[in-house]
Amino acid sequence: MSFYLCVDCGGSKTSAVVCDASGKILGRALGGSSNFAYMSVSAFTDAVRVAVSNAAKTIVSPPSIEPVALPPATPLFAAAWFGISGVDSPQAVANASAALSALLGIPVGDRLLVANDTHLLAAPLRLHIDITHAITAIAGTGSCVVSFRQQPSGHLEELARTGGWGWILGDEGGGFHVGRETIRQIMDDAARESLGIPSARHSALKEAVLARFGITGIENAAEVLPVIHLPEPSLTVDAMPQVPAYLLVAREKRLSQLSPLVFEAAFGPERDPFALGVLRSCAGALADQIAMLGGSVGNGERAPRAVDAGEAVLCFGGSLVGVKDYRDLVLDELKKRGHVFRYVEFVDDAAAIGAVGLASLFESLGA
Repeated sequence: MSFYLCVDCGGSKTSAVVCDASGKILGRALGGSSNFAYMSVSAFTDAVRVAVSNAAKTIVSPPSIEPVALPPATPLFAAAWFGISGVDSPQAVANASAALSALLGIPVGDRLLVANDTHLLAAPLRLHIDITHAITAIAGTGSCVVSFRQQPSGHLEELARTGGWGWILGDEGGGFHVGRETIRQIMDDAARESLGIPSARHSALKEAVLARFGITGIENAAEVLPVIHLPEPSLTVDAMPQVPAYLLVAREKRLSQLSPLVFEAAFGPERDPFALGVLRSCAGALADQIAMLGGSVGNGERAPRAVDAGEAVLCFGGSLVGVKDYRDLVLDELKKRGHVFRYVEFVDDAAAIGAVGLASLFESLGA
């Protein structure tokens, strides 16, 4: 029997999933952080070893209650697919591939697929036989949009990408952007009120956000600026209890941690108009990036490597677009821009969908 392995290697955890030729999930397990850019090759390999050796316990004969020793005496998997955070260059792919080949006993080549973790989000493309293109849109704390074409061999070719530049330069549509846009719109409304123009968007969210930073009243909104920009001290709450907790987190988190408040206000029972306005603005920015890879470059011409939405699948991933109401805002903004995708998927378990897609690919090729 053929077994297929997919591993999602991220900054917080490593998720490994094993399935059979039919796509039935047989085993899964977690390991620690495995961001290739932030750790040594040996530490990366150790994290992968923990996840894979535990996920493989059910496929050895007889099934084991102990982790499977790696590398195995004979290869366990017909093919393996690794989506690795921090693998962003050909040299990084080569280095990771060599380490994983030694760990699994799979030669470097077509049966050992190693790429950035955004590639895993495109796995649903392999499940739609009538199309060959996909755009993946990640929106969690940060954001990134990548387009792909499936080659005749079944392998994914990255066409273009935008975003993923970090909180200082962008992360449109992600959690940091939501927090930043919330503060910007609060400040904009405060400026209008200073002109004697009453805000038409009364919102309990504004008061809640300012209160989080110890500020009372929209008229005092400007007091939030030094709080947002002040560098975090190298202290702990225990060592310096008089320092507010929000000053002890990284500056970008002071904004990104506001997003749950905004989502609750927008999509909760109150359906707060101010919060909805913030999220629609952020959804529009993410839609702009998706539309860019769909060919909307602003000069009336179609980009040579653009993806036609009507002949592609849009694959969402990340905690923010995991909220259906927010996804719907993004899709609505895309429709306004003339981009309606043939298929739309939310990938909440990239390793599982990747394993099933890998099995489908190799079995169709007669593996």
